[in-house]
Amino acid sequence: MYEKAHTTITSKLEAASGPRRWLGDWALGVGRRVSALRQQGEPLPRALALQHRIADRVVYSKVKQRFGGRLRIGISGGAPLAKEIGELFHALDMLILEGWGLTECTTAATVNRPRRFRFGTVGPAMPGAEVKTDSDGELLIRSETIFAGYLKDEEATRAVLTDEGWLRSGDIGEIDPDGFVTITDRKKDIIVTAGGKNVAPQNIENLLKASRYVSQALVVGDRRPYVTALITLDEAEVAKANGDVQALVEQAVENVNRDLSRYEQIKRFGIVSREFSSEQGEVTPTLKLKRRVIEERFADEIERLYAG
Repeated sequence: MYEKAHTTITSKLEAASGPRRWLGDWALGVGRRVSALRQQGEPLPRALALQHRIADRVVYSKVKQRFGGRLRIGISGGAPLAKEIGELFHALDMLILEGWGLTECTTAATVNRPRRFRFGTVGPAMPGAEVKTDSDGELLIRSETIFAGYLKDEEATRAVLTDEGWLRSGDIGEIDPDGFVTITDRKKDIIVTAGGKNVAPQNIENLLKASRYVSQALVVGDRRPYVTALITLDEAEVAKANGDVQALVEQAVENVNRDLSRYEQIKRFGIVSREFSSEQGEVTPTLKLKRRVIEERFADEIERLYAG
């Protein structure tokens, strides 16, 4: 939902012209300055606070109305939220707080707070919970709410619970000096290229989806000489652009590659004619990609990306 809203908002802001475009850019600039100060816990200068109230009345309130008119804080979980999405919403005076947890730990393990948050992270550990990384980067959780084990399945229980009571999350991540946790990818989804380099596909996919023209992306490259991607289109945004579809996506890929290491860069991509769907068994109910299913179903398209 947040991704779709982000695409719609940015598209309308950029499609505006004349005074409306100037007003939108001004309000967004004010919002970004306010956001930066609030993230640092700094007070707003009186002049900026006044500008923010004006911007809220003439711009932010119109966007908020799309969400019922009274939204101040939203919660995000289940899948990573791109940093730029959280930043844009906050610049429009709506704070999206991302959290993280597993069914096996009952409650959320980490969550950003209204007065302690960082976009692009899932926040610090909840009170009473501990989070650390294992030697391979896997995130481990320990708290009083960790489950006792899987019913009548001791082998599966031993695989996820350590003798010290840590729960293996299956997620790869990082913890910064202030305790904020960033999820990189699922451990089982990490790509190891033919050259032995580890690539986190989910991170690259999220960067690709930041383009308004990209609806979904699946990064491929396990035991392959280079990384490729299958991409589905946001048909409405492509239609508005009225341009060469291949060129639009190529530009989006080039933009992403600029921020990646050489071995992570997408060397070739294919545009899929339809979206990956739950009806086809290609995504979960929470819209996570079923990688193996998609790779098998589009095996011919993938092989063409590595041919010649």
